[in-house]
Amino acid sequence: MIEITPAARDAIRTAIAGAAQPVAGLRVMVQTGGCAGLKYGMALELDAAPGDAVIESDGVTVLVDAESQAHLQGATIDFVSNLEGAGFVFDNPNATSSCGCGKSFC
Repeated sequence: MIEITPAARDAIRTAIAGAAQPVAGLRVMVQTGGCAGLKYGMALELDAAPGDAVIESDGVTVLVDAESQAHLQGATIDFVSNLEGAGFVFDNPNATSSCGCGKSFC
């Protein structure tokens, strides 16, 4: 369903290790909003929800809700650090276009 690069796995591990309490994993979601109509969201989750896809990648757990699964099918999540900053980047074959800020797609 989703590929998670080694750099993204390391960033997720760091986020989970810094959580105040034990978490089930990182939730990746697609939400309505942004310049182009849809945007990515991420949050640490205490528990998986019914209907979640649970993706295990080298000891990292990513949760994807049922509504977001179709939007993220075949996507790759990476973590990049460059002069503009650091953050997660999505390479999503389902996105037909994106906005100039790179945070929104349709």
